[in-house]
Amino acid sequence: MSDTCSSAARFIGPGAWRWGLRYGAMGYPLAFVALPLYVLLPNHYAVVLGAPLAGLGAVLLGTRAVDAVMDPWIGRVCDRGFERSAQWVWALAAVSAVLMWLGLWALLFPPEAIRAAGTGALLAWATGGLFVTSTAFSVATVAHQSWGARLGGNEAQRARVVVWREALALFGVVTASILPSAAGLPALMGVFAVALVLGLLAWRWANPPEGRTQAPTLTPTVSPWRHRAFVRLMLMFVLNGTASAIPATLVLFFIQDRLGADAAWQGVFLLLYFLAAALSMPLWARAAGRWGLVRSWLLGMGLSVAVFVWAVTLGTGDMWAFAAVCVGSGLAFGADLTAPSALLNGVIDDVGERGRSEGVFFGWWNLATKMNLALAAGLALPLLSWWGYSPGATDPQALQTLTVAYSVLPCALKLLAAALLYQWCVRTPLVGAPRVPRSRSEP
Repeated sequence: MSDTCSSAARFIGPGAWRWGLRYGAMGYPLAFVALPLYVLLPNHYAVVLGAPLAGLGAVLLGTRAVDAVMDPWIGRVCDRGFERSAQWVWALAAVSAVLMWLGLWALLFPPEAIRAAGTGALLAWATGGLFVTSTAFSVATVAHQSWGARLGGNEAQRARVVVWREALALFGVVTASILPSAAGLPALMGVFAVALVLGLLAWRWANPPEGRTQAPTLTPTVSPWRHRAFVRLMLMFVLNGTASAIPATLVLFFIQDRLGADAAWQGVFLLLYFLAAALSMPLWARAAGRWGLVRSWLLGMGLSVAVFVWAVTLGTGDMWAFAAVCVGSGLAFGADLTAPSALLNGVIDDVGERGRSEGVFFGWWNLATKMNLALAAGLALPLLSWWGYSPGATDPQALQTLTVAYSVLPCALKLLAAALLYQWCVRTPLVGAPRVPRSRSEP
């Protein structure tokens, strides 16, 4: 597919914002599910509803694991849908959006009878609600990502497609992080409903994907795992994603107990982090066009570690210092949102699966994303409980355990991911991400 003739070429140049907004707008409401499920829900069930950390961690790990294994199948459904028409895929996502809203409402507002029935009933309700919400979220997300991947383009164009989707998603995260403390959870759900409708309408008129690059075939799609480039990229993505998922799961506990901040500060910290990430994404897209996706991702990883390691030194009352950490790590997070997905688009191109298997690739990609978050919740929360930490703890040893889990472990994982990225993409070639020359004279 020619870079200049690809659908993604419309995302650069005059009028690009129209195409970017039409495609990316759906990312805004999808973020309303991502933030509550991965950040707000553990704290809501543990602190407000009184669910035990160990039981809650098991529910989060189990339901997300079951839901995640469905994502490759969902990807195949989307690929078959694209063989019918792009609008068939859009309609599938629209139905999923309705189920997603209903499932999230049920999760956040369990009936009084369920709450009164005890911990077992509450955790069972959470299990069912998580399954419905996460599955519907998966369908809508895989369909949206597959649509963007089928637009094609070179590295700079693919980065712009991803930036529009992820930047608008981050603005959705900012909204979702402010609304619960500022206006309450019912207001969150009301804005979510309006945003879903507007996002679906905008997507309905988005730039359609290119036609199939090859005729449909009855031969089953080759598994992405047969491609070494995909396996390597997935491993780096999982390590780096887990490094981000652990603090995302623990951040509200860290703010409340380590910093001693009240509820008003929670919204401020989340706002600073996600707003910094959203505003940084055009810069990372420009960096990708100038230095390439690999170097940009490495730079983001290094910045994240350099900033986030300072959280180890923070204690009660260090609000403004933590605000600086939130801004710096948010700026680095923009690279995590831009580079990996754009690199995956390149892998799909170079292994010959363009126009045939984007859904399957992104299905596995979303499985990895969910497993990152599931492992963070399913391992970090029980470990904290076993090591003596519980919400509201004031014991120095318990708070030190929380700090190590929140800051030190993520930095170690991110450094490991950066080492693999350097080894596999700078020193040796990765399909979809040509080896980066060490000097101007080196080919």
